[in-house]
Amino acid sequence: MKIVDIFRDANANLWRSKLRSSLTILAIFVGSFTIILNSAINAGVNDFMDKQIANMGGEGYLEMMPTEAYESVMNMVGNNGPQEYTEDKDNTNAATYIKDEQIEKAKKIDGIKVFNVLPNSTVDYITSKKTDKRYRLNINLVVEGISFDMSNGVTPNTDKNADYEIAVNEDLAKALGYENVADIVGETVQIAVPSNLKCYTAIKRSECQTLVDAKVSGTQAPGILSMGGSRANLALWNHINAINYEGMPAETNRSYQATADVEPEKIKDVQKALEEIGLKAMSVEDEVGMFQVFFDAILIVFNIFGGIALVAASIGIINTLFMAVQERTREIGLDKALGMSNGKVFLSFSAEAIMLGFWGSLFGIIVSFVVGQIANVVATQTFLSDFPTFKLTIFEPLTMISIALVIMLIAFLAGTLPARRASKKNPIDALRYE
Repeated sequence: MKIVDIFRDANANLWRSKLRSSLTILAIFVGSFTIILNSAINAGVNDFMDKQIANMGGEGYLEMMPTEAYESVMNMVGNNGPQEYTEDKDNTNAATYIKDEQIEKAKKIDGIKVFNVLPNSTVDYITSKKTDKRYRLNINLVVEGISFDMSNGVTPNTDKNADYEIAVNEDLAKALGYENVADIVGETVQIAVPSNLKCYTAIKRSECQTLVDAKVSGTQAPGILSMGGSRANLALWNHINAINYEGMPAETNRSYQATADVEPEKIKDVQKALEEIGLKAMSVEDEVGMFQVFFDAILIVFNIFGGIALVAASIGIINTLFMAVQERTREIGLDKALGMSNGKVFLSFSAEAIMLGFWGSLFGIIVSFVVGQIANVVATQTFLSDFPTFKLTIFEPLTMISIALVIMLIAFLAGTLPARRASKKNPIDALRYE
């Protein structure tokens, strides 16, 4: 008997008891559906993360700050949109500065090619001619060699002699009165910059602020990296810094942030060495990876549920085949009396188990694919509307085939016990079975 004939007959035998086989296949379907859909979501998340890293570039680039300052900044990332500025609240942020001895030790670390200390620049808020509201501004420096995915316009000019330029994220552009975010490109916004010396004696915060005009060069595309805040070019950054420390001794202008160009293969070693001297260093992949941990935790939970469903399905396969063996005892006896070997009897029942796994995984693939496509449409119109490049589910053929093969293997293993019992039956006793 050919292998094709064995599987064809096995498939036909499954449907002798349609209800029993259907319920077993349904149990397998639940597990396969959960695992396949989770793998598609995981592929979608990874694709989005990879795009974020690829768009930013900067292989071997590290951003660092004192550990205490890093923990403070992490509390600000991922807030619920732009926060309105109110003068009656404390709008200053305590900064922990990089010490001179830390800088000297960092420069000697093996693997660091270039170490740059950034001046400390602080702003209070941003506003525009389109609104009378003011919004707190988290501003970062655009570093040459590092790019950001822009939805409109371009990244700010990194030339220190360029005009003052800033790139804002789309949420902030809308808050500033530009419902069509593309309209803000080329417009001028006002940034309130505090003078640290004047603020010591000022009664009101507004008395020590200087409004600086800056041109919006573009808007950052929605994504993980755009959550970190707006991006200023070097000319604007230096101007803000000059206002911050106007009239103060040069030694008071201390840095809380630094960057380094590192040999890519030594990044992990450099990060560990920096941590030992009290500096937290983040690579581009680290910044993106922080957000991936959240998705991974959720997917692990769902995969556990899928695994539990497959365990339950395996018990169902064993029960289904044991009942099939019992019902077809005389048939087994007749087949063996006519010359069918123990191995072929074993194979015929094992084939039924594999076919149960095949149908369960096939339906799981089809339904999960349909659900995934619907989820993509719903997600892009609702909770992922701010992330147009984020495709929630991506179905990879090789992954789906691999999962289906694993499920069929599990089904085969579950069916070995009843198949072995069928193969060991004595043909004379089987023919006498009532």
